[in-house]
Amino acid sequence: MKKVVLILLILIIGLMPVMAQGQKSDSAQDGLPEEIVLGWSPPDVTGVFATATEYMEMAAEDARKNGLNVEIITQSPASHTDFGSQVAVLEDFVARNVDAIIVSPSEVDIVIPAIRAANDAGIPVIVVNLLEPIEGIDVASYIGFSNVDAGLVSGYAVLDYLGGPGVLGEGESVAAPEFIDKDFYLDLYEGVSSKEVDIEGKVAIIEGIAGGFFSRQRVDGFHMAIDSFPDVEVLATLPADWNREKAVGVTEDILQSQSELDVIWAASNEMGIGATYPLAATGRDEEVVVVTNDGTPESIDLIREGKILAETWHGFPEWGWYGVRFAVMKHLGQDIPQQFDIRPRIAYKDNADNFYPNVELEAHPWEEIIETYLSR
Repeated sequence: MKKVVLILLILIIGLMPVMAQGQKSDSAQDGLPEEIVLGWSPPDVTGVFATATEYMEMAAEDARKNGLNVEIITQSPASHTDFGSQVAVLEDFVARNVDAIIVSPSEVDIVIPAIRAANDAGIPVIVVNLLEPIEGIDVASYIGFSNVDAGLVSGYAVLDYLGGPGVLGEGESVAAPEFIDKDFYLDLYEGVSSKEVDIEGKVAIIEGIAGGFFSRQRVDGFHMAIDSFPDVEVLATLPADWNREKAVGVTEDILQSQSELDVIWAASNEMGIGATYPLAATGRDEEVVVVTNDGTPESIDLIREGKILAETWHGFPEWGWYGVRFAVMKHLGQDIPQQFDIRPRIAYKDNADNFYPNVELEAHPWEEIIETYLSR
């Protein structure tokens, strides 16, 4: 009996390597990496970044269904102004030796040393939320848009509402194109002057972090559009740090100090949503409209309800969807675009469904990516 038990133990021990081999993932057996780990670092986890994260997870799930075992590690600071925490997150990703990093910088200068550390460790970095190259570091791909252009488009949307030609106000009405973007407005307003068209109104600006890169660029772009029209008066520019709750307080201050006001432009979605609350509470939502930037399901619903007039789309689904694809491809040694321009464009009541729920994203070519990798 003891001999039988001993023989069985020997057989079991001998079969363990075979059993372990059988438990390996199909990807490993096919010559693909067992796992591709991507570190995702947004500056916070509020609406817009939650949307990007959702589409990242959708892209990773799509990859897994098609034979690539992609996992996302999401870490963010507690708030958009907690700069040190985002640096710590990026340093943690480097220490973990993740396969690629996707980052939306809270502020550009803050993250440069951490991205340089990723470069030194050979970890590819994808930056979302801007197209402008960051000096002194190696970025595999930028997925985003010109923040100046985003502010410019919003500025033209305000002119459109305040009597200029376009689709939002009571000025000359024009046929809406597929994309109400920078090119549309530049062509439409070429030759338009304040002497010929009655464009006037009072505007308050809620910016992000005062003096910060993203806030400065969006506000500069906004002024590039409106400053040629002297009857459009900016009464106040106040920061709310990209935060909804802070924007509520800022809007309350604006409404208390400005008895005459036509438009609040908020440089981000969270701040724009925050601005709608005091407007409704004071009954001034009939006389003051909100124009904002970003684009999430919540804000698009508010456009449908008439609580937000218009919003410049920043493509958060695209960040997540294409960010995962490009990170995986770069890890697998394949070429990816140096820049992927999302093209800021206006969402308003007549085209809201084109943004949500009908987000147009092309299918991932996972089969082609896998074939390219295996044939290398």
